[in-house]
Amino acid sequence: MLTLFASLPLIGKVVVSQIIWLFLLIALFVPLERLAGVHRQSVRRPQILVDVGYFFLSGLIPVFVLSIPLGTVAALSRHALPESYHLWVAALPVWAQVSLAILIGEFGFYWGHRIMHQVPWLWRFHAIHHEPVRMDWLINTRTHPIDLVFTRMFGLALVYMVGLGTPGSGSGSIIPLIVLLVGTFWGFFIHSNLNVQLGLLEHVLSSPRFHHWHHSRVDHVNRNYASTLPIYDRLFGTHHLPARQWPPSYGIAPENRPEILIAARHAEADEPPSAPIKDPAPAQE
Repeated sequence: MLTLFASLPLIGKVVVSQIIWLFLLIALFVPLERLAGVHRQSVRRPQILVDVGYFFLSGLIPVFVLSIPLGTVAALSRHALPESYHLWVAALPVWAQVSLAILIGEFGFYWGHRIMHQVPWLWRFHAIHHEPVRMDWLINTRTHPIDLVFTRMFGLALVYMVGLGTPGSGSGSIIPLIVLLVGTFWGFFIHSNLNVQLGLLEHVLSSPRFHHWHHSRVDHVNRNYASTLPIYDRLFGTHHLPARQWPPSYGIAPENRPEILIAARHAEADEPPSAPIKDPAPAQE
């Protein structure tokens, strides 16, 4: 079996890995959501096959699209930073390298994610992720390719930029791979329909309740951008996590639809500037 897998072309290996990954996630999250769900809901739902398609697409894009720009960033970093710095980074324990990479990568992801919300023409791509009116683990990979490339580049490019890994195979690629795997799995967890209480850990780690508020339809929208570390939302004023409360509804309110926001932005740009107000003529004596 391993020999057959090794003989597959790269795209075949990625697809087989995605199939195995999908079945493992189903085996983990489907029973847990039935036992400890926030909302009682069926596994079958509208557009579930579309989301399965997004699942496979999200596995192919990093391999075939991100490798070239990330390789360029790594090469530039290698030449821009002194060799002594790279030797110092390589001498750090693996746990320290992974911790630094997660901390730095999450900073980039936070801002990439926030920009996707705040720039109307980017929001139209990210809005695909926010359209569902219910939450479950598979919503995690419901992502437009442009959205996926943009946010992952923000996060992983910083990791490569500071010398915490090199793209491709070999020991230098293990740190970004761990960051990507941790972030991906945690993404499934925080989107899941799980009533999980992390207690004090919610101050340092995102939870399903934390991220469900990010998908709120009308109450405190545009909050909780971080995927794993809420500290960035606290630092930049976007944190919202009321005690023991979940958002009343999910999805996108009509006034926040991308086409409405883009039209409003164009209307503002086309509106002629108002004429300056002249001082009234002085009274004649």
